[in-house]
This record gives sequence, C-alpha cells and structure tokens, in this order.
Amino acid sequence: MRGRTADAVACAWGFAEATLFFIVPDVWLTFLALLGLRLALVAAAWSLVGALAGGLVMLVLGVQAPGAALRLLDAVPAISPELIARVRAQVDAHGAAAVVLGPIGGVPYKIYAVDWGARHASWLAFLLVSIPARGVRFFLAPVIVAGIQRWIVRRRRVAGLALLAAFWLGFYTFYFARFRG
Repeated sequence: MRGRTADAVACAWGFAEATLFFIVPDVWLTFLALLGLRLALVAAAWSLVGALAGGLVMLVLGVQAPGAALRLLDAVPAISPELIARVRAQVDAHGAAAVVLGPIGGVPYKIYAVDWGARHASWLAFLLVSIPARGVRFFLAPVIVAGIQRWIVRRRRVAGLALLAAFWLGFYTFYFARFRG
C-alpha cells in the first residue's frame, strides 16, 4: 500500500462518512495500522480533512434545506427520527460539547452537522469542535491496533487481520442492532 493511495482513500472515506456513508473511516485506518503506524497516522490526518469537508457540506445543507437534510439523514442506515431528535436535545442541553461527545458514543457526526446548520450557528465554531470530535478517534484507533499488533499478536499480520476483521464485524453487528434506523 502506497502512502498516496492510502491517504486518498482515507480522505474520501472521511468525507463520505461525514455525509451519507455509514461505515467509519476507523475501519480503513485500523487496517492500515497493521501495515505501519506512520502510514495509518498520516491517513488519519487525511480522514480528518475529509470529515471536516463533509461536515461542512452537511452543515450548509442544514442551513439551506433543513427539511431535505433531515429526510436524507433518515434514509441512512441506523439513523432514525428518534436519533435525530435525541441529537437536537443534546445540542440544546450541551451545545458544542454534544458535537464532541456524541460521536464517541456512536451517534453519527453528520446528524450534528445538519442540526448545527439548521440552527444557523457558527460554521467556524462547528469546524473547531469537529477537530477533536473526529480526530481523537481517528488517531487513537490506529495507535491501539498497532499496539495490539506489536505486543499481543507479535507481528503476525494474518492473525492481526483476522482479529481486526472479527472486531469490526462484531462492532457493526452490535451497532446496527442498537441503532435500527
């Protein structure tokens, strides 16, 4: 895997997941971590760039066509009107902190972006809180996988690949069971 290709995929995946795609870039980043931590961390930075761009697109959609944006979100797997209402309540109660904490709990970032736009809140403030909201997980996931690869699996890439595939399969099985949309 060459760096430019990995970075391009990471950036596109970050953008896609911030808009309408429903599988997090962490999947790609953790598989890259099996090939090398530096490769994965550079790709994480590109995922963040893509996610910020995608978040801004969703924010603008929330400003210009909030009803259409909500209908679009409702069509994404694992997003429901109830989840959208929950995000609205979280932002009402916690403001920008909700944008940071919500995605850590598995709530899609794209919902926060549309809600923020529908409120006509500051796009710059949204982008600033989006950096930790997206970046912490993007950078942390590859570090954890690289550590597991190094200390537990002891550089057996096939074993690491099998463990990682099993983790993501289990994660998304649980996620989609929890957030039926």
